Amino acid sequence: MVPASVRSALQVLLGSALALAAAGGVAAAPNCPRAPAPAALLERFTPADCEACWQAPQDPPASQARRVMVLDWIVPAADGAPLAAAALPEASERAGGLAANQTLLRQTPLARAGALRLRIADGPAWNGYIGLQLTVRRVGKLPADAVAYAALVERVPAGSEGTPVARQLVRALVGPLSLQELVAQTTIHHLRAVRIPEGSRGDRLGSVAWVADANGKVIAATQSPTSECAAP
Repeated sequence: MVPASVRSALQVLLGSALALAAAGGVAAAPNCPRAPAPAALLERFTPADCEACWQAPQDPPASQARRVMVLDWIVPAADGAPLAAAALPEASERAGGLAANQTLLRQTPLARAGALRLRIADGPAWNGYIGLQLTVRRVGKLPADAVAYAALVERVPAGSEGTPVARQLVRALVGPLSLQELVAQTTIHHLRAVRIPEGSRGDRLGSVAWVADANGKVIAATQSPTSECAAP
């Protein structure tokens, strides 16, 4: 349970940071225009007891790489597994089953002109927590019973931590978040405080968000800018 004082403080800090950026008070990376919505989501589910899976190259084809948002999940295994420190219980449910010693790859096409527009922002860190703010705007008919998720991710560069490919590793998950308010209004905001995972590197943290329909299929996704893009 996140203490109310932490949640309130992060709301003020994150709100101020977003307002300052919008007003131009923060260097907004003029060479980094807002990225278009991804055309597909590629999820890689790696068993925590398969270090060789983590060390295997699994990038999307070069022709698709710029249009694909990649998420990495570590699925819990036996205690003491090599990758257990980064495993999430939610990854097991999302994977829906894994073959032994094998990474499960799941690619989902996303609508180019869907009914929703997403924006995710994160930070600053405070007292061991980081704020995530998800904005969802309805521009068409809202899918029935759709829900949103926000995740804190660690962006692991290729050649680091034993991986030959860049990874966007899910370290904490928030959701499902209700979108019912979009029936009566066009825009809603969800703000959550997330504990910074032990062992993660603050300079690599970012955020992603997605919306899934009633069957769990992802229909829209977005991510916060990379540190390189956001840097002054």
